[in-house]
Amino acid sequence: MKEFKISSWAIDNKTSIYVLTLIISLAGILSYLSLPKEQFPEIVFPQIIVSTVYPGAAPTDIENNVTKHIEKQVKSIAGIKKVTSNSVQDFSLVIIEFNTDVNVPDAKQLVKDAVDKAKKDLPKGLLDDPSVMEIDVSQVPIMNINISGDFELSKLKNYSEIIQDKIESMKEIRRVDMIGALEREIQINVNRYKMETANITMMDIENAVKFENVTISGGTIKMGSVRRSLSVKGEFKSVQEIANTVVRSSSGAKVYLNEIAEVKDTYEEKESFARLNHKPVITLNVIKRGGENLIDASDKIRAIIKDLQDNKFPSKLNIFNLLPSTTVSIDNQFINKVIFSIILGFFLKKLGMKKILFLSIYLFTIIGFSQVTWQGG
Repeated sequence: MKEFKISSWAIDNKTSIYVLTLIISLAGILSYLSLPKEQFPEIVFPQIIVSTVYPGAAPTDIENNVTKHIEKQVKSIAGIKKVTSNSVQDFSLVIIEFNTDVNVPDAKQLVKDAVDKAKKDLPKGLLDDPSVMEIDVSQVPIMNINISGDFELSKLKNYSEIIQDKIESMKEIRRVDMIGALEREIQINVNRYKMETANITMMDIENAVKFENVTISGGTIKMGSVRRSLSVKGEFKSVQEIANTVVRSSSGAKVYLNEIAEVKDTYEEKESFARLNHKPVITLNVIKRGGENLIDASDKIRAIIKDLQDNKFPSKLNIFNLLPSTTVSIDNQFINKVIFSIILGFFLKKLGMKKILFLSIYLFTIIGFSQVTWQGG
């Protein structure tokens, strides 16, 4: 009878086999604990989007003056599968789809280069250059943190910024986007009649504010054995400094800005409003880094929120809806199913095929009998 040497060695060295089994089991447990957990895998779409805003242009003008020029340049790129576009009022959208074997970052750079070539043919009235971006599934927020309470929106923004800074310091988090907060704006409301009386134009006001609000490098100076850099800081620090800006007319007359205009420290005009029980709300969208553990990140964020609520924030501040259904489903369903499958597989292996077959026939018989009884009753 031929001897199988590996089996014989395993029988003769039982202790070594037990130790090896223990090491493999521990390695499996550690791998399971460190395994990134996601509801959906990170899929890379080989598509690049070029969007262009052209205010006041009709769809036909957008098509002829913007979209066609961008399409002409991007179609010359190698590896393109399909190019589609859509031109609507004030907006142009070009979608470039590459073959699956193309490296997306390289394709994005090639599209940027092609768009740069098309800029010379684009209209001069564009507010911004065309935007080139890729489709990134990982940019979907993993958590929505809503901050609400009986406070002014500016106060809520301060609380939200504290939470934002804490969460963005985590290695698992790419960034935190704030939605619904007020953006500070300095308004210069010019009195037309006073401006005309002083023989001052809007360009005079613009230049006066622009050239006063600058920081100029003054070179370097040697102090002992050290050479230090000098700079003249002229940036505005308060609304009063802006109001006291000197505006010179074309005739050389000197006029202070507050004599012809009202300078206000206020906020941008809100285009959307959010309320909860008639109270303002600010939302923080948390976006995770690729490859990081979703559940660990969620647990750390919950700990940060609890610490701030217990030790720093007022009790009337409401922070809610911390975990969306995606995180809960991963934590409660996916992980439990994996563990259940492991345990079930272990017991089925121990039972053997004959017992499994007998158990299956028994279960199907019981289920069938129950259905017949229920229907007949």
